[in-house]
Amino acid sequence: MLRSLVIHDMLIIDRLELDFQPGLNVLTGETGAGKSILLDSLGFVLGWRGRAELVRAGAEQGEVLAEFALPAGHAAHRVLEEAGLPGGDELILRRVNTRDGRKTAWVNDRRCSGEVLRALSEVLVELHGQHDDRGLLNPRGHRALLDDFANAGAALAEVRAAWSGRAKARKALEKARADIEALRAEEEFLRHAVAELDGLSPEPGEDEKLDQERRRMQAGERLRDDIGKAMEALSSGDAGAERFAGDAMRWLEGAAGEVEGLLDAPIAALEQALNALGEAADGVMRAIEALEFEPHALEACEERLFEIRALARKHGVQPDDLAGFADELRTRLGALEQGDADLAELETAAKAADAAYDAAALRLSDLRKNEAGRLDAAVMAELAPLKMERAVFTTEVAEGVAGPEGRDEVSFTVATNPGAPSGPLAKIASGGELSRFLLALKVSLSAPEAGITMIFDEIDRGVGGATADAVGRRLRRLADGAQVLVVTHSPQVAAQGAHHWRVEKRVENEMTLSTVVPLDPSERVDEIARMISGDMISDEARAAAEKLMG
Repeated sequence: MLRSLVIHDMLIIDRLELDFQPGLNVLTGETGAGKSILLDSLGFVLGWRGRAELVRAGAEQGEVLAEFALPAGHAAHRVLEEAGLPGGDELILRRVNTRDGRKTAWVNDRRCSGEVLRALSEVLVELHGQHDDRGLLNPRGHRALLDDFANAGAALAEVRAAWSGRAKARKALEKARADIEALRAEEEFLRHAVAELDGLSPEPGEDEKLDQERRRMQAGERLRDDIGKAMEALSSGDAGAERFAGDAMRWLEGAAGEVEGLLDAPIAALEQALNALGEAADGVMRAIEALEFEPHALEACEERLFEIRALARKHGVQPDDLAGFADELRTRLGALEQGDADLAELETAAKAADAAYDAAALRLSDLRKNEAGRLDAAVMAELAPLKMERAVFTTEVAEGVAGPEGRDEVSFTVATNPGAPSGPLAKIASGGELSRFLLALKVSLSAPEAGITMIFDEIDRGVGGATADAVGRRLRRLADGAQVLVVTHSPQVAAQGAHHWRVEKRVENEMTLSTVVPLDPSERVDEIARMISGDMISDEARAAAEKLMG
């Protein structure tokens, strides 16, 4: 709900503060007093595209500030969150226009773009009038209006879910087809590579093992003679170290009894040395045995090592990853062989998803067609009191392109008289007729969205008497539990208002200025009497005004 509007230096307004209320808010005044300027200023702060020159003559910049109340759950909270702007239970919009045309906007004291303002305006304000292409005259919104009237939320949710399921099933099918085509393109390579890898059958860690074995055999050829000589030096042969140590041991033991323990330590050391020499000889023997290999073993080892490394380079993997790579290729081959069966399942799933969407879309179409007739009847019932009982309103539901909200295109068409050609609202109806069509349609649609401020700009133009009274009563009905602002020249409409402001024009220091004055009950009587009789307000006009006000 719009709480207040503050305007500085815009067109012929120097400073103006307005506090609006729930219910029907009426703005009246003589032609040219500045009523349209209020709407221009509100449109400016909401980011609407309008007049290029808005700054008051002699001022450096113009500014408009609008404050809205935001109940919990209001759609504006989502817009603020998506834009990264602070929220709360109130929303303050401020926009400045400098004389050189630069425009700057703030939302709750945070800078923002005109796009954000326009996104907020979509959920804050509805403007209805003879030149309105943002609301009921916009054919792109007619389907949503019919769905609201039909309470089609559950059917819409079913169609959206079916559309999503249909899209997922088709995407899975297309991906599977593309994957299989890619596999078929490399089938020959896969089969050859798997056969080659299976023929070699490399194992993880085999490359390092073969490399170590090759190095050992290469070293064995080089070192065998040296290790053999070492074995001879350690052995117990005639010239071996073990023989000399043993001889020394026996000589010392023969002399030990005569020197009273003097040789005990050398004898013990030689005993340890003999043991160590034995262990060394055993170790060298084992080394000789380990270095022994078949004459062609080195050649075979090198050949397999080189084959493994060549295959790894060929496929761009590490030698230890060849076994895993072979498993991967076998999996791809298996997928190719399983592909036809998988495709058949996915095609069945896609057909089922198509059928589910078709069924849900058909149910929604049937609902829309049924409710279209009910909406037509409701609008026609509203047109009779508005002196348009011969007009024909039709909600057309035609098949269009399938989408997440069904495959229907909805448009509101009118014929001003029976037998006359029908067409879009904006093209067929004249100014006064259009206003009444829009009002009848708005009244017939579902209850106003919570928190929306509805503005009707001279929607009563071209009507008077009982018709104008019918317009006023319908505006008051719309304002019940909501907020409606109406700019009007009709006393019958003004009399239905819960709150009334008069727009006035005055001249100060040879400068024309516009102001807005809130009216108390007695002032309302005078204003409505002026609207009835003109500048000269008679007692009869006051009496007529009081009668209109009830």
